Amino acid sequence: MIARFLAPVLALSLAACATAPLAQAPRDALRIGQLDSAPVGEAGLVSAADPRAAEAGAAMLRQGGSATDAAIATMLALTVVESESSGIGGGGFIVRSDAQGRVETIDGRETAPMAAGPEWFVANGKPLSIREAVPGGRSVGVPGNLRLAAEAHAASGKLAWKALFAPAIALARDGFAITPRLRDMLDRHRAIAALDPDGRVLFYDAAGEPFAVGTVVRNPALARTLENLAERGADSFYVGPNAQAVAAEVRSAPRNPAPMTAGDLAAYDAKPREPVCGDYRGHRICGMGPPSSGATTVLAILKQLERFDLKALGKDSPAAWHLIAESQRLAFADRELYLADPDFVPVPVTGLTDPAYLAGRSALISADRTLTKAEAGRPPGAPAPQSAGLVPAEQGTSHFVAVDRWGNVVSYTSTIESIFGSGLVVGGYYLNNELTDFSIVPTLDGKPVANRVEAGKRPRSSMSPTLVFAPDGRVRAALGAAGGATIIVQVAKAIVGMIDWDLTAQQAIALPTLFSPGDTVYVERGTALEAIIPALRALGHRDVRPREPGGKANAIERVGERWQGAADPRSEGAAIAE
Repeated sequence: MIARFLAPVLALSLAACATAPLAQAPRDALRIGQLDSAPVGEAGLVSAADPRAAEAGAAMLRQGGSATDAAIATMLALTVVESESSGIGGGGFIVRSDAQGRVETIDGRETAPMAAGPEWFVANGKPLSIREAVPGGRSVGVPGNLRLAAEAHAASGKLAWKALFAPAIALARDGFAITPRLRDMLDRHRAIAALDPDGRVLFYDAAGEPFAVGTVVRNPALARTLENLAERGADSFYVGPNAQAVAAEVRSAPRNPAPMTAGDLAAYDAKPREPVCGDYRGHRICGMGPPSSGATTVLAILKQLERFDLKALGKDSPAAWHLIAESQRLAFADRELYLADPDFVPVPVTGLTDPAYLAGRSALISADRTLTKAEAGRPPGAPAPQSAGLVPAEQGTSHFVAVDRWGNVVSYTSTIESIFGSGLVVGGYYLNNELTDFSIVPTLDGKPVANRVEAGKRPRSSMSPTLVFAPDGRVRAALGAAGGATIIVQVAKAIVGMIDWDLTAQQAIALPTLFSPGDTVYVERGTALEAIIPALRALGHRDVRPREPGGKANAIERVGERWQGAADPRSEGAAIAE
């Protein structure tokens, strides 16, 4: 079976090496139509940010596995080939639907160690800068991906747990080629990627330079880790030698050592959560609730736009993008104030997604002028006002989706937070820096911050794994993205593209990204959105800036009775049919 798997993987590795790096991705993303020949599958399909990981998932489908099996195998393979973005050293969220449209969500977000507290990132009375906070032990949260995978597998897996690891083990043991994107990340983020001696040996030569594109890298330490997990189950990650090694690495880190214990890992649980669903133009949109800020914010953006005729305006209209910018500003104002771990902070999810509340927020949006200031509202059930806090941007994330022959669909976002996470390496994998998704300061303007650090707490996330159900109740699309807080707007604009502008999922995720989390509007550099900057300024947006592309989305959609995959043209992603 391994030999059968390796042949397509090696071919895909060569293809990936011919892909343009992120910095040279297709520039006119508003020119839709890239990859219109995306793979179509009558039975199963996987879309991921790396073709070798997508193939790992597709291999599970061919063996009779479920969408859950495929998604877990994809996550494990990404640990090997996209180690800068996600993997078993981090955490994630799963949103799953069965063929009857029943939605389940599982929270595998990392947690703060029990020694953590509100002053975790404060030294000598001053908050650390993000540059100071990320490297080393203090930023590491207890990884959640293996508990998340085990919880999902127990609920809806079909193959043996051990089978899911075979593709990733083969990649780690036999080698994988460095792609242009990985080489670029190794070059631009070497201070983190090479912080740990194990990371330096894995990816850099004796002179300290990253290995060239096409170099085959083997990671025997990770292969051994995966073999142990395959044989002994997820518990072996959280109890025993691996847990002790993680805690010891964090405590003895060369930068920011921190008091994590093996008991912190042993206490970790992935948590089933209630999905957050809402309606947009007759479609049911479902996603991950808190500690994710994804579903509530995506739904707010969409519902606040619903009274406007975006279809008539069209995708090239400055007026349409102005409305999208204004809706983002209002939605993010609420996100910053109210979203946090619901086990520690009362989060008014029902109020934030209430149609009447969002209609009132929408009434603040004007088609011909800009809000002077977008402020948070008071949704029904909102707690006493708190502070928005200070949260750095995250980048190291990956999204993947899978559908199986029975119609089960999984949307899974996995992350280690920043590129190469904390820089610490244990057992061949990078540990996350997820705790910097908490607010660096515990109070602001004399008010407590909802998303402050607390022992055992999960930091707020932007990850937005999403399912879109057509008016007939069947899944129309599953999607998600990477790119920090832009994940939310990438997902929202893709849904607008599919529902309002009649685009395929591939065309919709290829649309340029406009990001407006406050008073500044960022438009994707090198796209047609740059041409509408004067029009946006004429509508009152005083600060409009081009920004380098940084997102990467993946999706699948139903086309008739078949499934079609979509992968962001800015990335090295691919969709592979069963």
